[in-house]
Amino acid sequence: TILGLPLLHISFKYKPNRVPVPARGVIAIGQFACGIITISQFGLGFISISQFTVAVYALAQLAFAYSLIAQLGIYIHTGHGQLVKSLGELMGML
Repeated sequence: TILGLPLLHISFKYKPNRVPVPARGVIAIGQFACGIITISQFGLGFISISQFTVAVYALAQLAFAYSLIAQLGIYIHTGHGQLVKSLGELMGML
């Protein structure tokens, strides 16, 4: 463990009531994941490779991040992709 998180957690499991069990760890892999490095469908992390994510650095289809590469995204510092906009640019539009 590091900072109370397991080094690696992989979870694609569901509880009996059909609620997904998110992967939580330094490296988190799963349908839902939260960690320093995440590889997931829905992710929250420092570095994230996901379909949908909120991260500091993101590679995703849909993302909100400090810096990102995404198909659709909102970034704070730098962003590249098909339809990405800076948060400052969007705030200026109001």
